[in-house]
Amino acid sequence: MNNTFITYENALSILVENTSVLPIQLREIENCIGAYLAEDLIADRPFPPFNRVTMDGIAIVYEQFKKGQREFLIEEIAAAGTSQKTLKDNQNCIEVMTGAVLPKGVDTVIRYEDLSINEVTNTVTINIDVLKFKQNIHFKGMDIAEGNVIVSKGKQISSAEINIAATIGKAELKITELPKTVIISTGDELVPIEEVPELHQIRKSNVYGIQATLKEWGINAELEHVADHKEEMIKAIANLLDSFDVLIFTGGVSKGKFDYLPEVLQELKVQKHFHKIQQRPGKPFWFGTNEAGKKIFALPGNPVSSFVCTYIYIQYWLKKSLGLQENTLYVKLKKDIQFKPNLVYFLEATLESNAQGNLVANPIKGNGSGDFTNLTHTDGLLILPQHKSEFKKGEVYPFVRFRNIF
Repeated sequence: MNNTFITYENALSILVENTSVLPIQLREIENCIGAYLAEDLIADRPFPPFNRVTMDGIAIVYEQFKKGQREFLIEEIAAAGTSQKTLKDNQNCIEVMTGAVLPKGVDTVIRYEDLSINEVTNTVTINIDVLKFKQNIHFKGMDIAEGNVIVSKGKQISSAEINIAATIGKAELKITELPKTVIISTGDELVPIEEVPELHQIRKSNVYGIQATLKEWGINAELEHVADHKEEMIKAIANLLDSFDVLIFTGGVSKGKFDYLPEVLQELKVQKHFHKIQQRPGKPFWFGTNEAGKKIFALPGNPVSSFVCTYIYIQYWLKKSLGLQENTLYVKLKKDIQFKPNLVYFLEATLESNAQGNLVANPIKGNGSGDFTNLTHTDGLLILPQHKSEFKKGEVYPFVRFRNIF
């Protein structure tokens, strides 16, 4: 591929062509939070598995109440975890607890709050005049039938999915093994975050932000640093290519005299698929693979550019490798925007909702791709298309969220 800038759409297509086939492993349920399901979770019996009482109180035959009966003799008590009881006389009732199997012969449950109990006569009086037939009962199979899929494979596992897995008896889950990943900072101007930088230095920050982002996606990435010395870079990166599935670099891919990274990767027989995209920010983004199928993402060094390319491209590649469908969020612009360069524009914005039930993006302009502090005031990125310079209030555009909003 030549050295010309490619389009945003072409970059996405190339990433799809170079997804990874991720292996599957069995993992104990208690160690699956944040992982991605590689199997469907299927109901092993109806949900709920029996007609379940949902309120503490009594269970009666509704027809008796309809006939005017208000006082009922208590035959027995049905507690949660006990076998099903049976009403012997339609004019009587059974005291029931939440979670119990609905006794045979009854069809309606009245809560204690609507009753008076006489412990001497062992009777109960209903104190309300209106009942709903079959009230306070969670009927068998109402939620899902036996054999149906509850959670589809590909879903990232939260506590809700853990709950479902335990309910259907899955002590172990098939999960997709995520790629072994390293994030590599480049540049002699960078110092560890615990050091006080000299005037000409800055602390490493990009790698920690990317590491935290990947952790949200279920990847525990390691951190490394390589200096801006070509021979040292060749040796260090060769070792990293042997040890990791995905390498993410920050910096070293622009036009500076010490931006050796593209040249080093070429010497290490990494095939470049693209370098430079028609976008702002993040034009110098680089992507390639080697013969062993290792994936190399080289992000621009500017903090906002690095952040944007992580969310726009690395997240997209990961979703496609996991076989996930895109679920694009569309929002309305809150105000007019002008952007004259013929580039895709990833614009920082906050997200609001209006009285009409629409999600509205309020663009927030920062001070360029070095203004990382501006990201702390925003919720995500508007994707404003190329070949257009006027973006009007009320128009709808894709939005990539990087913050849990509301």
